[in-house]
Amino acid sequence: MTDKYYVAIAGNIGVGKTTMTKLISEKLSWEAFYEPVIENPYLDDFYKDMEKWSFHLQVYFLSKRFELQKKIVEENISCVQDRTIYEDVEIFARTLFEQGSMTERDFLNYCELFKNMTSYLQKPNLIVYLRASIDELQKRIMQRGRDSEKTISRKYLQKLNDAYENWLPEAKNMTNVVTIETQNRTENELSQEADRIIRKIEEFCPPSIFDR
Repeated sequence: MTDKYYVAIAGNIGVGKTTMTKLISEKLSWEAFYEPVIENPYLDDFYKDMEKWSFHLQVYFLSKRFELQKKIVEENISCVQDRTIYEDVEIFARTLFEQGSMTERDFLNYCELFKNMTSYLQKPNLIVYLRASIDELQKRIMQRGRDSEKTISRKYLQKLNDAYENWLPEAKNMTNVVTIETQNRTENELSQEADRIIRKIEEFCPPSIFDR
């Protein structure tokens, strides 16, 4: 057993990953690694023209996520990460390819790059998969008010939701997975779910983990 614990929060756009990452990391005093969404220079262009910018967007996310993954390994710390590197290829790149927004050549190239990168990385000890309806996701996306996300279509969100459900069995074969429904959950209820996740972590790791 490694002397650290790595929790990853997975789920669709607007499902509450950042909130859950913050809750768990603060309760455990573990470092949090957040998704570099706002910093992505391709994001605005991508939502205006997915076919033109999908490969650029995904390579940027993959590169930044790989940087975070390396840091997790090198620093040897217990941590919580907002979105896994596996979602980049299995959810987003695959959905873009299947809906015709990424060419087969770019998708295969991207998958090869992903394969070479992830062969050196540690898998999460626990994936927390957050789930919500499309109506709920759209409501939250509008509430947080990011200009680049205002044009995200219901159809695209549904395809991502379907991709997550298809990926879930594979994720369960890779590591431990806990699924949480975030539909209509209050902040207090989400905090209670975070406590449940922490109890789950306690089942899989030695007490010394919580002393670090």
